[in-house]
Amino acid sequence: MSLLIADDKRVRTLTLDRPDALNAFDEALYDATAEALLDAAADPDVAVVLLTGNGRAFTAGTDLREMQSRTTDPDFKPGKHGFRGLLDALVAFPKPLICAVNGIGLGLGATVLGFADLAFMSSDARLKCPFTGLGVAPEAASSYLLPALIGRQNAAWVLMSSEWIDAAQAKEMGLVWRVCEPEDLLPEARRHAEVLAAKPISSLIAVKRTMTAPLRAEIDAARERENECFRELMGGPANREALTAFAEGRAPDFTGLPAGW
Repeated sequence: MSLLIADDKRVRTLTLDRPDALNAFDEALYDATAEALLDAAADPDVAVVLLTGNGRAFTAGTDLREMQSRTTDPDFKPGKHGFRGLLDALVAFPKPLICAVNGIGLGLGATVLGFADLAFMSSDARLKCPFTGLGVAPEAASSYLLPALIGRQNAAWVLMSSEWIDAAQAKEMGLVWRVCEPEDLLPEARRHAEVLAAKPISSLIAVKRTMTAPLRAEIDAARERENECFRELMGGPANREALTAFAEGRAPDFTGLPAGW
């Protein structure tokens, strides 16, 4: 099982557990995480969900080897929920979601913070939105949520540069709420989760609903725009070069792309 689930004091902890793959999301992990969020939403004994990872990564986002298979293998079989289904579950999740970024956060490992009600980050963790480095478009409504969360220019740099963001930068931008020493990360995140979990679930849900309801239409519209751009770019010259370079263990070279790419 690539996702560990544990309950304590009305806090459900979801731990991404593919450490050898830097907790990258394959179809199985997308499905397991989406199902876990749906189950937690429906469980009257769960007040808060805490999401973290095992090993040196929070999550490396989409498994690039599987992404390459998706673009090249006509027999590729997607999962029940997949990336979109996980996003649907995140958008609709009615209870507090706390992220504890224990290590590297790539792609969804960074953009999921747009859905976090509270985000804690280890002082030695780093985040990256690698979309331009992969020749693709933003994802997870990050084109809307990140400017709203951290400001337009910070979001422009994070989404356009494909550069690493360290914990101090993430805190300064407002991408995370607290930075902790590695050994303090989970205890601190859990302490705050338990404070919230001691409150009435009905009130927690009411607060979140009233905070997020004005965002829902914009999130949906952003996802549609992003998906359209993603469809146009995935499998295109830039994306093919990025995935080939990844498979060959080298840096991509975009200088030879056709004009306009």
